[in-house]
Amino acid sequence: MLPHALRVRDFRYLWAGRSATRLGTSMLVVAIPAHVYAVTGSVLATGVTLAFEFLPSLLLGPVTGVLADRWDRRRLMIAADLLHSAAVSVVLLAGTPETIWLVYAAALGQGTAATLFHPAAQAHIPVMVGTGPTLTSANAINATTTGVLGLAGPALGGLLFATAGVEAVVAVAAAAGLLSAAAISRTARHPRTPESRERLATVRRELGQGLRLVLRGPATRALLATNAVYLLANAALTALLIPFGVATFGGTTGVGYLLSALGLGFVVGAPVSRRLVDRFAPRPTIATAQALVGGAFLLMFNATSLPVAMTAAFLLGLPGVTVLVAVLTHVQRAAPGEYLGRVTAAFLTVEAAANLIGALAGPALSELAGLPVALNAACAVTFLSALVTLILVGTVRSAESPNGR
Repeated sequence: MLPHALRVRDFRYLWAGRSATRLGTSMLVVAIPAHVYAVTGSVLATGVTLAFEFLPSLLLGPVTGVLADRWDRRRLMIAADLLHSAAVSVVLLAGTPETIWLVYAAALGQGTAATLFHPAAQAHIPVMVGTGPTLTSANAINATTTGVLGLAGPALGGLLFATAGVEAVVAVAAAAGLLSAAAISRTARHPRTPESRERLATVRRELGQGLRLVLRGPATRALLATNAVYLLANAALTALLIPFGVATFGGTTGVGYLLSALGLGFVVGAPVSRRLVDRFAPRPTIATAQALVGGAFLLMFNATSLPVAMTAAFLLGLPGVTVLVAVLTHVQRAAPGEYLGRVTAAFLTVEAAANLIGALAGPALSELAGLPVALNAACAVTFLSALVTLILVGTVRSAESPNGR
């Protein structure tokens, strides 16, 4: 029997489309940084690639939230998928240190596509499945899919990169974006609201409404703060993962194994996370999961053998998926549906700022103090995010108004 969310036709198509894109993107997780590192030999250059991917969310996030609330979300997601395919194809032109800037341009385009896609998708899921248990089912399915693709994609991408070069990986990722656009085009059309054609002043007013909703709502404000600290550390660790794997385990194959173990942890943890999120309050659920993530990171990056590091990566996936599902589900339940695109975009904007800082700070600290110091410092910040959760996060109420009532 299908899980509750997959019984909904439109969600099945959206899930299939997102899965295609995620597969292509997960194959790039190892291939693109490895390509940059191979061409430049620079840890910082690898981190800059990740930073460019997050920059569009920082600059455009709030605006895309308004677009997600006022435009046809289906068309917006299709356009984003087409942009994704075009952007990743630019990597094919970057084969020397002098042309490596084209990888940054590709990351910028891919990040822009993701910034357009995610608020529309996240705001559209409650429209498709409602805000009850089926919503938790949908988020858990997406998390499970992320884990499965995280298990297969990096290893497949690393293998394809080693045997056929970055060109083959890019071709698969571009094709995946086109398949996603085709799948989403099969979902039902939803009419635009009259406000979608109003002037710039209306857009500015709605941006302000969305920001006030996030900042005045105790639930959304607290989740925003703790998630930012958590993602800052996670971005630093992600930027350092390729250099760590190459330096410690001798190449990208070890990195692929680590990411596959992490994906397996996501697969195993996703069904458990669904029960935890629906059964327990946000504060203990998120704080405990963040602390466990910090411990698993600490073990993984201080491991001297690949089996120990893979075990830690697997254990990291279990609480990691719980943090993801818990924060997303509580945000979707705390914000009213007509503002959810803007609320999601506000979260994505702050997350982008945290990811951008982390992606630059981690490699910069590595250059100054060495890779072990940078890795352990990022682990400490992950523990700090659990403390922030315990201090700030209370009970999440449903559908807070823009005025905080």
